Amino acid sequence: MSCEKGDGDPMEDPLFILESGEVYRNPTEVKMSQIVMPCHANHCGELSVGQLLKWMDSTACLSAERHAGSPCITASVDDIHFEHTIGVGQVVNIKAKVNRAFTSSMEVGITVSCEDLFSSCQWNVCNAFATFVARRTEEGKVQLKQVIPRTQTEQMEYSIAAERRRMRLTHAEIITDLLSSNTAQLGECQEYQGAVSAERTRVESVELVLPPHANHQVSTFGGQIMAWMENVATIAACMEVGVCAEAYQGAGALRHINSAFMTFEVLDKDRKPRTLPRIRPEPVDGKRRYQEAIARKKIRLDRKYIISCKQTEVPLSVPWDISNQMYLSYNNVSALKIMAARSNWMLSSEKNKVSLYTLEENQILCFKVETHVTVPAEQAFHLLSDLRRRHEWDRHYQQCDVIIQADEDDTIYRVATPCVSKGGKGQDFILLASRRKPCDSRDPYLIALRSVTLPTHPATEDYTRGEVLCAGFSIWEESNAVSKISYYNQATPGVLPYISNDIAGLSSSFYGTFHSCNKYLEENRDSLAVLSPSDL
Repeated sequence: MSCEKGDGDPMEDPLFILESGEVYRNPTEVKMSQIVMPCHANHCGELSVGQLLKWMDSTACLSAERHAGSPCITASVDDIHFEHTIGVGQVVNIKAKVNRAFTSSMEVGITVSCEDLFSSCQWNVCNAFATFVARRTEEGKVQLKQVIPRTQTEQMEYSIAAERRRMRLTHAEIITDLLSSNTAQLGECQEYQGAVSAERTRVESVELVLPPHANHQVSTFGGQIMAWMENVATIAACMEVGVCAEAYQGAGALRHINSAFMTFEVLDKDRKPRTLPRIRPEPVDGKRRYQEAIARKKIRLDRKYIISCKQTEVPLSVPWDISNQMYLSYNNVSALKIMAARSNWMLSSEKNKVSLYTLEENQILCFKVETHVTVPAEQAFHLLSDLRRRHEWDRHYQQCDVIIQADEDDTIYRVATPCVSKGGKGQDFILLASRRKPCDSRDPYLIALRSVTLPTHPATEDYTRGEVLCAGFSIWEESNAVSKISYYNQATPGVLPYISNDIAGLSSSFYGTFHSCNKYLEENRDSLAVLSPSDL
């Protein structure tokens, strides 16, 4: 826990001065502050997670309704990792704002921090993303208005929200694939000496919905249901606890309301993690749940390692396998979107309608090359995303072969580049290329590139293995016939020798390369689209 006085990042402040001098406040932002009273605490004297979930859900719901202009309900909440506990007498600050609206659903970003009023210490507790759906009106389904990002941070969250939505929609597929193709990796259900029967951990609770459990819509709400689920899970706690909430009225049939999987860490008297007894799964469904819990644990670890870490904390080349493909692809595209959203690019030079921009920050050098082409955006996307043809316009791509065609959007290539100095060796790269079509008209086409490692393709004596942390193209549709193409690259040591002279202004090879790119696209503007995965 760090103790720091809260001036914070001005970009995160609710009031922001735009370049035009206009004072801007996000219209969907809602802030809530609560002091933790003894009635909010659990049996350990700390703020109950269930109570915190209620506050988070209420704040996020108000943000969603402020944007929708109509009642909203909680559809889902992404994984939440609580970094610190909160004690009685401390203040919880919750901030929520709509990151992006889709058709009838929207993503709301939630930030929770805590402060001690007497020591002026502040610390982050958790960040979360919730999906809310606008309720139908008498006129029918609500069509949400678009979110218009105004600041760099809002633009970044708006852009990445589409990637998070993509992950939510494919989560069930990931679980299914893990269970069907990685049984050996997940392990069989084993009999452990002293294992506790899973049936002994079962806890059931029946709650009567009373007025104190209702929200401003006069019905119980997601946060209250999550609080009840957390309470039951705490009693049953072993490691991962599956919780299911159902509702009924009178003699009516049961209705499924929500399911959640909560992970608990049990501490000993010295507040250190305690080893727990093994669980002995019940036959049939118990074994299936056991395997699914292992699969979810693997997903959590992959996601935490690949997504939650800062870029400086993750090795340049992360090992690739089919089980972490979704998270590597997400991280690949998100890194490119974050780089593209930066507002402090400096124009270094311009020649023949090709512009070179640089960005130096925290000892990291990034560059952007931008040009316009008279080729439809979708066709430019198809042509540039097939790296096997890049040698036709980029002399640095000496050879490029497909290693793995994971699916329509993700391909792994081996790229060989020529030697920079006389007598030296060339470099090769193992690159994951992730393609994205626009989610709507406010998005570009994207081709993101980053290095991965494959056991089947180790470094060889003939080449020096180079690494790419973040690179790729964004392609904007300016009109039916004109596209704006931006190429980004974070200059890692493996890339820097190829571009240092251009960045320093000692060479203009960039302009020649992208003039060739422009010519290549225009000559192939009427050619067939890239081959399908089955053809590769």
